[in-house]
Amino acid sequence: MSTVIGTFADRNQAEKAVKALRDRGFTEDEISIIAKGGNQGGGDFEAADSDMALGGVGEGTTWGGVLGGAAGLLAGVGALAIPGIGPIVAAGPLAATLSGAVTGGVAGGLLDLGIPEDRGQFFEEEVRRGRFLTVIETESGMVEDAARIMRDNGAADVEAH
Repeated sequence: MSTVIGTFADRNQAEKAVKALRDRGFTEDEISIIAKGGNQGGGDFEAADSDMALGGVGEGTTWGGVLGGAAGLLAGVGALAIPGIGPIVAAGPLAATLSGAVTGGVAGGLLDLGIPEDRGQFFEEEVRRGRFLTVIETESGMVEDAARIMRDNGAADVEAH
């Protein structure tokens, strides 16, 4: 398996990329997306855009509207509090990885996917800055397709590992 990773400046770009990836045959078991949240008070978190509210983690509330159409296309949606970043929302297989490795943060979860530590720290910082991180775990023969689709939809820092 190979991992393709990139960042998006806004939710709409990330959603378009996820839709294009799904249309090309990538599955919800291959695509993950992570976004930073912010504290709204009262135990609730909110993602980068003010209209993307989600319920408190303790309530077990899913956040289907957080990433709009993208969340509807992906499994394993959840909210986590990552030390050094704060609340994040994640969808796809990486959400489960992060929930089991919260102390390692985003960089630790990416390390498990073959992303070198220094690059994982770079991508964690991008999430901290409010960018949307998209990760595709796929067969080697699909890496170029995934990278092209991400770039065509506005991704920056696209890498394959």
